[in-house]
Amino acid sequence: MAGEPKRRHSKARKRTRRASIKLAAVSLIVCKNCGVKTRPHIVCVGCGFYAGKPIGKPQAKVTKA
Repeated sequence: MAGEPKRRHSKARKRTRRASIKLAAVSLIVCKNCGVKTRPHIVCVGCGFYAGKPIGKPQAKVTKA
């Protein structure tokens, strides 16, 4: 036998529970070296710099918007 609810959940209880299920906005910073927007604490895809130091090669050619 399948479990069945004894009582109906109210709209407020349902909506309160679902209020925490949402997408978070991606935070972006501007690279100090090349000016491309990138995620914080990640190597820049435009120039390959991290914290003002060259770490790796740039992955793709990114144009400044």
